[in-house]
Amino acid sequence: MKRSRRYREGEKVIDRSKSFALTEAVETLKRMPTAKFDESVDMAVKVGVDPKQSDQIVRGTVTLPNGTGKKVKVAVFCQGEDVNVAREAGADFIGAKELIDKVSSGWLDFDVAVATPPMMREMGGLGRILGPRGLMPSPKAGTVTQDIARTVAEIKAGKVEFKMDKTAVVHIVVGKLSFTPEALCENIRAALEAIEHARPQSVKGQYIKSVHLSSTMSPALKLAAG
Repeated sequence: MKRSRRYREGEKVIDRSKSFALTEAVETLKRMPTAKFDESVDMAVKVGVDPKQSDQIVRGTVTLPNGTGKKVKVAVFCQGEDVNVAREAGADFIGAKELIDKVSSGWLDFDVAVATPPMMREMGGLGRILGPRGLMPSPKAGTVTQDIARTVAEIKAGKVEFKMDKTAVVHIVVGKLSFTPEALCENIRAALEAIEHARPQSVKGQYIKSVHLSSTMSPALKLAAG
């Protein structure tokens, strides 16, 4: 796999065999050659679970203390009085059947979808479109709710959902490179705590196997345990 020149330059800055303390890792990321845009910082956490077991799925939500640095566009599927509630809460797109039809035709210009419980009966057909993209509202993620105002406010403030992939790795964006080291560290600690809290009860032994940090264009840095 051919790497970009910026990636190769980043590799010169780090010792790939080294494990970094959190503060050192963040400061090293910020010293790497940067792109012409504000890169996101991604955390990849390998968890010690069997992804084939339904009782060992790691998923949850976390409100990052300093947000993600991204303007999150929220679509709310609701009707009646809930429409005004969603609008006042700051939702970007609001609707019922007309919004369902729009998504069915291929429109996906939003980052998070929220739905009231009654609307979920109407949205069954959207599972094949929203599910693979991680956008289908879910009670476990708190995005199927009657408390639209609080949910939209939390999402806009930096609440994000996380879920492990098929290789038992949880990827979560924890901020932007432009954040101060302190802000990034706060977000990372909050995300790690949430992932730890989401540990399935059936999991024995070491749960968090490894943690790596990277920016959009950089190599990954391994965090030291503890």
